[in-house]
Amino acid sequence: MSRVTLHRIEKGEPSVTMGAYMNALSALGLDVDIVTPTNAAVLAEQTTGGKGWLPARVCLDDYPQLKQVAWQVHGTDYLTPSEAFGIYERNRRHLDFARMAQRERDLIDSLRVAFTEGRAVE
Repeated sequence: MSRVTLHRIEKGEPSVTMGAYMNALSALGLDVDIVTPTNAAVLAEQTTGGKGWLPARVCLDDYPQLKQVAWQVHGTDYLTPSEAFGIYERNRRHLDFARMAQRERDLIDSLRVAFTEGRAVE
């Protein structure tokens, strides 16, 4: 693999072939696993302790209380799961769990399981 290709992989350029990515992963000692619909639920249960799945991006419009406490976020309508978890944790005292939709509570539970690695959260 050339230095130019490796540099393009590091920058995330779309012109790099999948084979080049596989070679880079192999050099790092990493494997790729294909997730099919039949084992996606099993994978979600393993990664989130059965609480649900984590989206790749969290849309602020889908979670009203997150949008309310994320007032300082400008220029994007999406957050990474770790950003969403941080905002939820820092602003827990402002959340109204009694009025929160079940979908948002499930997201918070999944984020907590994924990012606290089983530690008790006070």
